[in-house]
Amino acid sequence: MISKAILEQLRAIVGPTGYFDDAADIAPFTVDHRELFRGSTPLVLRPETTEQVSRILRLCNEHRIGVVPVGGNTSYCGAATPSADGSQIVVSLARMKRIRAVDAANYTLTAEAGCVLADVQRAAEDAGRLFPLSLGSEGSCQLGGNLSTNAGGTAVLRYGMMRDLVLGLEVVLPDGRVLDGLKPLRKDNTGYDLRDLFIGAEGTLGIITAAACKLFSLPHERLTAFAAVPDPAAAVALLARLRESTGDAVTTFELIPRIAVELVLRHVERTSDPFEQPHAWYVLIEIGLARAFEGAQSRIQGELLAAIEAGEVLDAVLAQSEAQRDSFWRLRETIPEAQKREGASIKHDISVTTSELPRFIEEASAMLARIVPNARIVSYGHLGDGNLHFNLSPPVNASASAFLAQAPQVQRAMHDLVASYGGSFSAEHGIGQLKREELARYKHPVALELMRTLKHALDPNGIMNPGKVL
Repeated sequence: MISKAILEQLRAIVGPTGYFDDAADIAPFTVDHRELFRGSTPLVLRPETTEQVSRILRLCNEHRIGVVPVGGNTSYCGAATPSADGSQIVVSLARMKRIRAVDAANYTLTAEAGCVLADVQRAAEDAGRLFPLSLGSEGSCQLGGNLSTNAGGTAVLRYGMMRDLVLGLEVVLPDGRVLDGLKPLRKDNTGYDLRDLFIGAEGTLGIITAAACKLFSLPHERLTAFAAVPDPAAAVALLARLRESTGDAVTTFELIPRIAVELVLRHVERTSDPFEQPHAWYVLIEIGLARAFEGAQSRIQGELLAAIEAGEVLDAVLAQSEAQRDSFWRLRETIPEAQKREGASIKHDISVTTSELPRFIEEASAMLARIVPNARIVSYGHLGDGNLHFNLSPPVNASASAFLAQAPQVQRAMHDLVASYGGSFSAEHGIGQLKREELARYKHPVALELMRTLKHALDPNGIMNPGKVL
């Protein structure tokens, strides 16, 4: 346990307004977003400066105290939940929320790790630029967490993962030293790219305190469509058609099965079916143009008509207003909420190549039907990136506990199948506590050995986010 003297020294570093030690204030930091993990901590520190973070880690390293960094606590894998024994402190970056610089001419923005993603987006937009990372949790997740988990989201097809949106980082190492790599340069070919060590490391190698991020031209015309397709293979063909015809301006291409639409219509208010007749599969499409082109909407309508003639599309609606666009997005973004309201579910976050997705969906669906007969398969997500949230809801009127008891068998079969396709069992959600054993099973042994070597080199006392990833 952490001594009272050490706890007092930690409080002194951040000052009287920089910590929580009351049980009610601490409680939100001891349970993960999905309520899969619960922990305990005597203290939540809320530093306001990089220097305070440095002093915290230096003291904790000297006394071998585990440190759990937390951002918006929206991880799906328990990456920011302390252990149950109360031997670790939590460090929240929420007060480190300054936008340090916006350079519109250089298309860069430098922000601290506690900035809420939506605030970073607004700061970029105020400068006439776009920060393209977009997530369902963007109103609460923080930049540091986005970096530490290499967040994905709905715009990866065009702009890439969080890793692709960063030029430099400021990181406090486990011994308190500060790595200042915040140069907003696109070319800096001077040795090892240390930035990439910390992106996706889930706080196990240090605490990211600030980042220099890439900005892009703000779209001046945005075209959004909801289309019914006969099957995932047709969706892949439609994606290729639209990428070619728009000069790769497709920002979003989300695959949605009929069952997901039905769950949303059943459980989420202010939703409506875009079509009079139900269809087996749909895609949500968004195309962002850097400047308005006369006739752009007619051109996309023409492409959708051509796709209908080619059998790739059964029906399509192009949004004619912001309200209609929002209604399309609401069908997509509330799928997790609707499935949660429906009851128990078994979730997967997998990826294979986009070209293999149709065959994978068919094979995985048949396999799961054998393992859990009559289970409702809700496979949706980022088809353009090859990433699906391949989830199951129990058979109608089935026992939730009996269904969830099959989760280990289901997940092993699913992840083994993904591995046979050369895919990933964690496309965008990371490892945290939830998937450590999966990492040990599927990661190449040489890669695992290198990860452990890096962990020991940077954090020999093992204080950074103990029990996560490795």
